[in-house]
Amino acid sequence: MPLYEHVFLARQDLSQAQVDVLAATATEIVESNKGKVTKTETWGLRSLAYKIQKNRKAHFVLLNIDATGDVIAELERQTQINEDVIRYMTVRVDEHEGGPSVMMRKNDRERSRRREREGE
Repeated sequence: MPLYEHVFLARQDLSQAQVDVLAATATEIVESNKGKVTKTETWGLRSLAYKIQKNRKAHFVLLNIDATGDVIAELERQTQINEDVIRYMTVRVDEHEGGPSVMMRKNDRERSRRREREGE
């Protein structure tokens, strides 16, 4: 089956638990249509380059998906309907990245730098 990366941005006023529910709902949509979500990453609340629907920040979530195009079409249709999702993008990839994504590695580097500064 084709491989996809689906990233969506959720409103800034949602709690982390609500964002996790959104990710679980997306996973449920994929799995109920005979697809498979191989990885889910929550990148946290991050600043946006510009305001989107009066939001300056958004919760970023990545899903690695192994499914057909019909499943992705249904996922995107339901994502468009959801008022808590302000943007999304689905990209077909040749293979999924092993281990943590670039964004997660960046977050880890930033955390370790903060710890080093605080320790000095």
